[in-house]
Amino acid sequence: MVDKQIIKEWLAEADEDFNFASVSLKEHDRFYSRICFHFQQAAEKYLKAFIIANELGLKKIHNLRILLETCQKKDKEFQKLKESCLFLNAFYIDTRYPAFWPVGKTRTEAEKAKKAAQKIGNFVKEKL
Repeated sequence: MVDKQIIKEWLAEADEDFNFASVSLKEHDRFYSRICFHFQQAAEKYLKAFIIANELGLKKIHNLRILLETCQKKDKEFQKLKESCLFLNAFYIDTRYPAFWPVGKTRTEAEKAKKAAQKIGNFVKEKL
């Protein structure tokens, strides 16, 4: 049986990424690439919370499509999140070297990223 405290911690971390990005989006008219990254991170942690809660075998990956496929093994309704996951997947930064950081993201993309992450978070929380 899974320790419910661990799931709460994953959700809290996801909410923190989501809230940080939301506040940044509201208060600043820049940093959109970083904001999008934090929305992707929130979505990733929401999905991982579900995976852990259902003992589906957590892997150390960041690909939302693969995480979503793992969630679908337990609940086919996760298919509803496919578009949101594919959109957010592009914002993951897998390196710490500036030459590879995504740049030039827009407010429109950041707002869409917020909606996608929020959809994923709400869905996962409802399922848990």
